[in-house]
This record gives sequence, structure tokens and C-alpha cells, in this order.
Amino acid sequence: MKKTLIASLALLAIAPIASAELKLPAIIGDHMVLQQKQANPIWGWDDPGTEITVTFAGQTKTAKAGDDGKWRVTLDPVDANAEPAVLSIAGTSKRDLQDVLVGEVWMCSGQSNMGFTVGGDWNAEVEELAANVPNLRLISVPQVGTQELKDDFNGQWEASTAESCKGFTAVGYFYGKYLQEILGVPVGLIDNAWGGSAAEAWVRRTTIENDPRFKTLVDGWKQRETYLQSDEAKTKHEEAVAKWKEAVAKAKAEGKPAPRAPQAPEQLLNGNARPGNIFGGVVHPTLGYGIKGVIWYQGESNAGRAWEYAQLFPFMIEQWRAEWKQGDFPFYWVQLADFKSEVEQPGESQWAELRESQTKTMSLPNTGQAVIIDLGEGNDIHPKNKHDVAARLVRWPLARDYGYNIEPQSPTYQSMETAGNKIVLTFDHVGGGLRTVDVNDVLGFAICGEDHQWKWAQAKIVGNNKIEVWAEDVAAPVAVRYAWAENPVCNVLSKEGLPVTPFRTDDFPMITKPQDAE
Repeated sequence: MKKTLIASLALLAIAPIASAELKLPAIIGDHMVLQQKQANPIWGWDDPGTEITVTFAGQTKTAKAGDDGKWRVTLDPVDANAEPAVLSIAGTSKRDLQDVLVGEVWMCSGQSNMGFTVGGDWNAEVEELAANVPNLRLISVPQVGTQELKDDFNGQWEASTAESCKGFTAVGYFYGKYLQEILGVPVGLIDNAWGGSAAEAWVRRTTIENDPRFKTLVDGWKQRETYLQSDEAKTKHEEAVAKWKEAVAKAKAEGKPAPRAPQAPEQLLNGNARPGNIFGGVVHPTLGYGIKGVIWYQGESNAGRAWEYAQLFPFMIEQWRAEWKQGDFPFYWVQLADFKSEVEQPGESQWAELRESQTKTMSLPNTGQAVIIDLGEGNDIHPKNKHDVAARLVRWPLARDYGYNIEPQSPTYQSMETAGNKIVLTFDHVGGGLRTVDVNDVLGFAICGEDHQWKWAQAKIVGNNKIEVWAEDVAAPVAVRYAWAENPVCNVLSKEGLPVTPFRTDDFPMITKPQDAE
């Protein structure tokens, strides 16, 4: 009995030693890129109370693991460095992170058009042949939807190669490659895009719950969550699965495609639309890593709620900036492309309203929008030309953050003046002036009078930054719209090749505004 007790005590004594282990999150590892010229947090876990020493680029930082095992140090800013370096971390054990570079780090977020891969681009074969770029580093965050705040993910930094770039975000990859080639410094890209995701899933759940502007959205989800976790939902799903299996068997017998399986309640609860889900499972594990900024391509999933998006999108950006504690870091996005059928008559459009909400978000500091109203595909929500999308998007950091003399912004409506039966529009950000593409006629304008009945308009460029608009059957015009449709036929751009930003001069009620909204 005594020997057994002594043996047990001995095992307990050595247990902490046996379990002692220095752990690092996936975002901090071999081949990573640290953001130049700013302080960079480095963190991980070890036994509580363990002294941690981090050594890099001639500096040494120390910390002590807290009661939860977490520790954190902050490295002093260093200049860009393309020479592979070692970052050493010592605690109960030691890790020497190899091939660490210093340069520019950008996060690539959004839904499927950001997630759309290099392998899917029209020029994929050529791009992959040109993908061996050792100083361009890539890491992808898996799609994990959860209300729980995750601290880590499965992934690793890799140098760009034909193989590693193939499944990486195309917009992000081309954007990063441009920066690496132009700036001549290492570039790190974090891909955390999730196809079909809603903007509300990208913010911390408690923050959106505490904002009264989104009460209807949150209350709707709370009701949905209660139902999805009920026995009734489980029973209905089981019934739906049974009917689906019968339909599959019938389709197989008839040589027809099998119908899609019904979605389980768990899929919705762990999916990409539930408020807070993507923040908890995808954003939080990287929270605090030193970045230069974010590029974003999302909005399709929120198009039916475009009025709300005008508040939700800037809210998300502000929340991310508050979470990262790096100030108002650059946040640049891609406006929705043209999609669906071309309309015969001018009128209302959910996608046009979503684009307007995106444009309004440029009121936030250090933001910018790439207009791609000419780069979409009417029959595919995922246009395959991502190279030109990135080329427009990268103008923003080149002009705003890296000091290049280049126009980043598409021509933007500034003001209007009525002159008889015509309206003269004035634009900002016209660069070298306005012009048309494809045909000489100016296309894409609609005009209306006091009756709010929209008519296709004729238009003429009458100056470096002015366009005259009229319609023969609108004698007293009051408002003009341009490219106001899911898939507008429009052709005005600056001489730098940037399309005029879709706009409206009116403030007529939005079709996506809820009836009970103030």
C-alpha cells in the first residue's frame, strides 16, 4: 500500500514535467512574414508561470505565461528584410522558427469571389507557371463556424509555388504579387475567405447584439437558433432526409441528377451566416497578428438587405479595427461586379443598392473601393477574370500607403445642375478625363421627372469631368441614375481605365429598406 502511494506521488511529481510544452498558434511559424515598421505581437502557450524569451533581429523580449498558460510579447518595429532569419522562442522547451521574413502583410477576406482560387482564373495555367515567388508567403485559415472563440487553426505559412498558389485566393494572390514586385519587399497573405458568408458572421457576437441598429437581425437569429436546436427541427429534418432518399432513388432510376440533400440544423448553426460564427472560428485565431491592412470582396449574400448593409459594413470595419488595436489600418474592397440578365427597362435593383451602400462606406478613413462593373459575367456569379480585379484594387495601397503617383479611385458623382430639359453631371476623380469604351455612344444613364418614371437617357461627355443627360419624353427632369441594375449596360470610364462608379442623384426610398425601419 505504501509503495503504491509513493509510486503515485512520484508520478504526480513528474506529470507537469512530462506535459510541459511550448505551443505556438499556426499564424506564428516557419516561413511567416512579419509586418515591417510596426510593433508585432508574438504569442503562444506554456505552463503557467513559465518565463518566455523571444529573440529576433537583435532584440530580446520576455514574458511570463499566465494562469491560463497564455503569454505574449511585442517585438520592436524593424525594416523589411528578405534575408531568411530565425525567430527563437524559449520556455519549457525551445522553438526556432526558420525562414522568417519582414515585409508587408495583408489579410484577404470576404465570400466566394475572394475565395475564388488562382486555379479557377482564366489564365490559371500561365499564372501557375509564374508562381515561384519565394518572397511571397501564403497561409489559409480553414472555414470553422462557431460561437466559441477559437485560439488556433490548422494551417501553415508557405512560399508561393505553382502548387501552393493553386488553391489560394486569386484576387489576394495577384494583389500580393503586384505588391511584392513593385515594392521589392516580402509580402505575406492571410486567406480567410468563406463563400456565401454574410457580413454579420464576421463580427464578434456580443458587439452586434449590443448595437440597437441590428436588433431585428439579432432577434431573428435568436428565434432561428431556438428552433434549430428543438426536437421539432430534428424531426422535420429526419422526415426531409427520408423523402430525399426516395427522390435520389427515383432520379437514379430515371437517369436524372440527384437532388441536393436537405440541410441539417447543425449546418445552419455552424454555418457562415450566423452572427459571430466566422469571427469566432476564423478571425479570432489570427486576431492581433501584425498586418498592414485588409482587402475584402463580399456583399452578394447581403444584397437583399442593402439598406442595412450601409450600416453593417462600416460597423464591421470599425469593429475589426477596434479588435486589432492597430488604429485605422487600410481597408480596401471590391464593389459587386455585373451579374444576371441585362434589363430592358430602367428601374429598381437590390444589387445597385448594395453597391451604393459599399460606396457610402468610403466615408470611413483609410478605405477604398475598386469598381468592377465591367468585369463580371452575366451567367456566372464568380467571374473568372480576377487579375484585372486585383490590378484595380492594388491601386489603393500603391497611392495611399506606398506613395506612388497613381489614381486609385474610379470617377465618382459629385453634383448635378438642371438646364432646361437636361441635367449636367459633374464628377470627381476623373484622372485624365472621361471617355467611353467599345462604342462612341454614352451608355448606362436613366432619367426621370417628378413622376419618378425612369426612362433610358441619351448622354454626352461635355467636358473633362462633365456629362450632359436628357430624354426626349422627359421635359422636366429631376434625377439621374447610372449603371443602376444588377447587370447594367454602361461604358463610361476615366482615361486611366477606371469605370465610373454606379450612382443615383435621387434619394427615393430604397426597395431593401424594411417598412418598419426609421
